[in-house]
Amino acid sequence: MSPRRSRTLLSPLRHLVRTEDPSAALTEALPVIDDAMAVRIIDLAVRIGETMLTTGAPASEVTLTIVRVAGAYGLSPVHIDVTYNSITAAHHRSGATRPITLMRVVRQSAPDHDKLRHLQALVVDIRQGLDIDTARERYRAIRRAAFRYPPVAVIAAQALLAVGVAVMFGATPAVVAIAGVAAALAALTQFALARARVPFFFSQIAGAFVLTMVAAAAPLLALTGLVAADAVRPSVIVASGIVLMLAGLTVVGAAQDAIDGFALTALGRILELTMQTLGVVLGILAALQVALVAGIGMAAPSEALPLGTVPLQLTGAVLIAIAVALYNGAGLRIVATSAVLSLVAWLGFLAASATGLDAAAASGIGAFAGSFLGIVAAHRLHVPSVAITTAAILPMVPGAAVFRGLLTIVDASESPDLLGPGFGTLASAAVIGVSLAVGASLGIYLGQPVRATLGGVIRSRARVRR
Repeated sequence: MSPRRSRTLLSPLRHLVRTEDPSAALTEALPVIDDAMAVRIIDLAVRIGETMLTTGAPASEVTLTIVRVAGAYGLSPVHIDVTYNSITAAHHRSGATRPITLMRVVRQSAPDHDKLRHLQALVVDIRQGLDIDTARERYRAIRRAAFRYPPVAVIAAQALLAVGVAVMFGATPAVVAIAGVAAALAALTQFALARARVPFFFSQIAGAFVLTMVAAAAPLLALTGLVAADAVRPSVIVASGIVLMLAGLTVVGAAQDAIDGFALTALGRILELTMQTLGVVLGILAALQVALVAGIGMAAPSEALPLGTVPLQLTGAVLIAIAVALYNGAGLRIVATSAVLSLVAWLGFLAASATGLDAAAASGIGAFAGSFLGIVAAHRLHVPSVAITTAAILPMVPGAAVFRGLLTIVDASESPDLLGPGFGTLASAAVIGVSLAVGASLGIYLGQPVRATLGGVIRSRARVRR
């Protein structure tokens, strides 16, 4: 291989962050951009960035997108400041008496990965020469588009997620059915509270309360004489619901923003994550106390819930990934890719566990495998990397450990010696969550230069064929 060709293929590996594509076409809207045109350019770029941030994109990707859109229309340099609830962009022309500054407030985030995919496609077209008027019209159409699925389908997807978790634990058909019903009731409760504009923190409490009460009452089915009711495991039902309640949390996004240096955005997302997780904890604790008073209390399992056979684990992981993708509004391409990556991530987890690594380390390795292949595949499949990465790692969320720790703490009211083990179990679950975030973030960073290298190889081959 010639030295020149070697430099061409290996140059992307010198950067662990996104690099600009030198082959991208620049869109010079006007030879000289006046203030009015500059405001239109910045407004379009910031609006695209705002919608990307609310639909689940990390702050670093939002910043890069705004800079790229403004640069495509000849506006450079543009300085961007992204916080958790606002985006500020400023352009100071050389010799001008004052800069052009625009700020937009970012509303509450609502993951919508199909809308994010269309926004990324719009940015690609802008960099290839799309005029600003057409770009503004396309952006308005994307922003106003309704969520891909109706509420009934979203609730069904949430129930499917809980079913997938129950399958991973090798639950009986009766437990799987109850887990799906409990999750559907919790999702319906949260949907009704959202329509009433109740803060999401209280929705988390209500949803966790409902699913825990259903799980606590499930053993009463044995009074009906059904044989299957004798094998009901309430812990599996609640663990399935906990994964559902934590499905929409931006653990990976918060970790990636912190690593990228977006401190305010990372702190905002971490605080939101903490409050919403606390809502789940409070809802479960309240339901456990009510169940105890009603005489249907649950005993804390002495050991971690065992997983089912490997085929059941893989089936459950695929069901979870599909459910998460549908819950976040993804299309068929993202759903299929998420299902494949969930298999890769879970196989990585199993392989790491087989070597003797603990759950936290194995979870990090599984998250790394899923996100690394996800960031490489996302570019070729034209799907958002955050969409498929989130769905791939969610099966490893330690819902069972969270519930076991909470149940042990509740039992500590009668036996104080259980307080330490309960908090220890919760701490172990938190370590697994951090390991998932770190593994996914590391996979994204190492996957970016590999993706750029593969892109360089593909472009080189295309030029040779010509």
